[in-house]
Amino acid sequence: MSALSVRQVRFRYLTLYGLRWLPTGLMIPVMILLMQERGLSLSQIGLVSIAQGLVVLALELPTGGLADALGRKPVLAAAWTLSLVSLGLFAVADSFALFFLVWALQGVYRALDSGPLESWYVDATLAADPKAEYEAGLGFAGTVAGVTIAVGALLSGGLIALGPVGPVSALTVPVLVAIALQAVALAALLLLLVETGPAKGSGALRASMVEAPRMVGQAFGLLRRSRVLLALVAVELFWGFGMVTFESLLPVRLAEVVGNPERAAALLGPASSAAWLASAAGAALTPLLLRWLGAAPSAALLRIVQGVTVVGMGLFAGPVGVLVAYLACYTVHGASNPLHTGLLHRQVDGPYRTSVLSLNSMVGQPGFAIGAVLLTAIADTRSVTTAMLVGGVVLAVAAPLYLPAWRAGRAAGAAGDPAPAGPDAVGSTAGSSAVGSTAEPGVVGPTGDFGPVADGQAAVPAAGPGGGEAAPVR
Repeated sequence: MSALSVRQVRFRYLTLYGLRWLPTGLMIPVMILLMQERGLSLSQIGLVSIAQGLVVLALELPTGGLADALGRKPVLAAAWTLSLVSLGLFAVADSFALFFLVWALQGVYRALDSGPLESWYVDATLAADPKAEYEAGLGFAGTVAGVTIAVGALLSGGLIALGPVGPVSALTVPVLVAIALQAVALAALLLLLVETGPAKGSGALRASMVEAPRMVGQAFGLLRRSRVLLALVAVELFWGFGMVTFESLLPVRLAEVVGNPERAAALLGPASSAAWLASAAGAALTPLLLRWLGAAPSAALLRIVQGVTVVGMGLFAGPVGVLVAYLACYTVHGASNPLHTGLLHRQVDGPYRTSVLSLNSMVGQPGFAIGAVLLTAIADTRSVTTAMLVGGVVLAVAAPLYLPAWRAGRAAGAAGDPAPAGPDAVGSTAGSSAVGSTAEPGVVGPTGDFGPVADGQAAVPAAGPGGGEAAPVR
């Protein structure tokens, strides 16, 4: 890794990051519609999407430990190969069982894909220059993800408008293009990602499988020893809960103010593309926020601001007001992701980096599930506005959880200790030195390709009833 310069590492990271999210953008407009075209009802689509969530929940931490133990490149190569296989199967699937298998494969892919590329970037950057500030590159990754997903969604719409190609239906054409782009992404990964690590071979794989549980245990050990890290991971629980408002309830709210579900759906198409661009613009603000307030104070402020935007979506009376609040929400969302992830990186050293990112991502899953149950129940029994108000408050309530990172950063700055915390050093002043002063980083997540996730991998796609991506989510 040290043979690459900081600039080369960043270029390769952003290139691979864009290639990773471009196929996702193509799938956003066709996911649900194509499954319906193949005969699935909305209730069946909801059931097949469960496969992905269950698999991700079961494998998120073990695969994070595997990436730390075996190396990031082989795990990413396996993940992107699985994505290619699942897209190929999706192109021909025509039954409930086959679509269930597609989503299960996507769950394995998502679990494997959650964190290794970002961890490679941070470690490769520090190998090139131990004093390098990697956070700005992570912020640029959020911008790249937003732009490429928006471009992919617009390209998909154009392909659909062209109509069928021979026996291939119009809705299937974008899937075939996504398959081709995924193959390009896999080839680019094998070529561009240079990693020095454990020796290759079956022996290394067996040793890594044995080592992975220990790495996961060490990740939990970091939480036990570090109040800072525990508080940061807890933020994801509140974040996952609150995301239900702008991922699942926004379409219902827009239909209320428009008075026509079909017109609301038409408005949501371009609005979702604009939301990705707004998220990208928010991520681009990362260096400014870091210079202005620092990482932890900025992250705390943005939690409150995002809560306010959700309240705006619930209270504004017209479609213009609701959509402006929606775009503002995703602008804040894009800016928050790099800040949060960078604070996580400052609390852990390289060998445990992916395990901690996976742990952070996993915590968002039950948060989103609880929010989905409670907020939709409130929307049914009270009103969508009330549900959004509750979700907005929960988002804002997480702000004080950034205080331990802010205090640790100030203490470390006073002590002049810039070193990130290792498994034995975590919990004092180490690991947060740059938290209040350096540039901040990218997203754990976009991680969800066929469904909502609070993952982290940089900003991620939201799912509708069947898990189809409609908007960027963490």
